[in-house]
Amino acid sequence: MKECNQCGKCCTKYGNGGLSATDDEIELWDIFKPDIYNYVRDGKIWMDPDTGKQLEVCPWLRKVPNQEIYTCDIYYDRPDDCKYYPVTIEQMLNDECEMLEEKDLAKPKQAQKTLNKIMADSRPPYE
Repeated sequence: MKECNQCGKCCTKYGNGGLSATDDEIELWDIFKPDIYNYVRDGKIWMDPDTGKQLEVCPWLRKVPNQEIYTCDIYYDRPDDCKYYPVTIEQMLNDECEMLEEKDLAKPKQAQKTLNKIMADSRPPYE
């Protein structure tokens, strides 16, 4: 399995309503990160602060100029949904994640173990 190359496929796929935040995350943003909280409406995240409508793209996703690399403006304050991604090899396959290699596809159970090790600091292991 390759290291993340910041292709942005996960962020672009899930940024338009495919993510959620916990009540605790939203409360912390309300208190400490009002700029993030401005994009929350009725417990839903990445809502347009002016219209209240769901944004098509995460407002914190930035494309690096002249490169196919993306960064996150709220990386350390992002929701757990973002921190925990990717969870499964199947999810990565469906999302066309560029971390996957041929050997991972040939041995998905071993690949899942490898993914769990890579993500150990971000999320609980997936069994």
